[in-house]
Amino acid sequence: MLSKLKYASSVLLVLLLVGCQEKEEVKSTTPPKPKVQVGVITIEAQKTDLKTELAGRTTSSLVAEIRPQVGGIVKKRFFEEGQNVKKGELLYELDDSTYLSSYKQAQADLESANASLKSAQLKNTRYTELRKQNNVSQQDLDDAHVAYLAAVAKQKGSEAALENAKINLDYTKIRSPIDGRIGISQVTVGALVTGSQATVMTTVRSLDPIFVDLAQTSLDQLKQRTFLSQTNVEKGTNQVSLTLEDGSQYQYEGVLKAREVSVDESTGSVTLRAEFPNPDNLLLPGMFVRGKIHELTHNEAILVPQQGVFRDVKGNPIAYIVNQNNIVEQRDLTVDRTIGSQWLVLSGIQSGDKVIMEGTLKAKTGSEVTIVNMQRDSQTGAIIAANASTSSTQGN
Repeated sequence: MLSKLKYASSVLLVLLLVGCQEKEEVKSTTPPKPKVQVGVITIEAQKTDLKTELAGRTTSSLVAEIRPQVGGIVKKRFFEEGQNVKKGELLYELDDSTYLSSYKQAQADLESANASLKSAQLKNTRYTELRKQNNVSQQDLDDAHVAYLAAVAKQKGSEAALENAKINLDYTKIRSPIDGRIGISQVTVGALVTGSQATVMTTVRSLDPIFVDLAQTSLDQLKQRTFLSQTNVEKGTNQVSLTLEDGSQYQYEGVLKAREVSVDESTGSVTLRAEFPNPDNLLLPGMFVRGKIHELTHNEAILVPQQGVFRDVKGNPIAYIVNQNNIVEQRDLTVDRTIGSQWLVLSGIQSGDKVIMEGTLKAKTGSEVTIVNMQRDSQTGAIIAANASTSSTQGN
């Protein structure tokens, strides 16, 4: 009985050894699992213009509200509403009859004062000579000299009165103080106007050049100053391009002229004023526009295509790179803005890193992958092609 048990155990042991050997043979014939293939872009630092796009409105470079400086009845209007006018061009004429009469009276008073002055001057000269011969008293000479001085003062007062009368007479002809385009007239012929009234008669606006007031947050200004503190960042040209309400691009470029020195407490923004040529009068005051300002130039900018930047569960930007050993790594990023179809990355990625563009769903962090070098357009950053050659050693 014992011998039978020994025999059965020996047979079972032989069968187990044979099964293990067959299993080992099956394993040795199974091919290795292929590595995941990913498309990567090699990041290179590049010189990039940083532009800020801001909303704004157009405003006239010069505005003249036309008001009368003397009162009277509007006698005639000389302009066509909505047309261009020149500086000094006659706009309105008021009834000048009373002002003309005052001017003529002032002329007559001046002539009388001139005659009195002439008489006093002659008397003063004559008494001066007689006093030398002791033929008149000193008191008579003093009285003649005082009368002469009074005549001089009266003559100057008459000259001033005539000048004032002439100014008022000229004010009856209302002229444009600037070159520009004139608006709709708020008064008609026959209307009574008064000097320095609150209601404007019309408005003249200078449209060439024209200003564009853009609103920038104080936070963005602080970011710009932080950028400028870096050694690889330079101040831009402050050139401004304009996008109109219909989405079209304005054909002329402007330049940033001024920055407001205070922050608007209600909006938290600072007004930037740009000046644009407007020879065709295409831009009118009050139009909504968007301006793009070249404020900074980054000499070593790290730009990553948007399809290579993801968000983690907390919403923070991340990217996946392939290191020198073809192992996938996750990088936490700090991004600033989009430039075209690319992100400007401030930290997390350096020049020479290979960022995964395609295959991130299959590639896991820490796994070994095979890379395919991809290319992107130098202007837009869009992925346009991939190399046909693939090698697991390309990352080394």
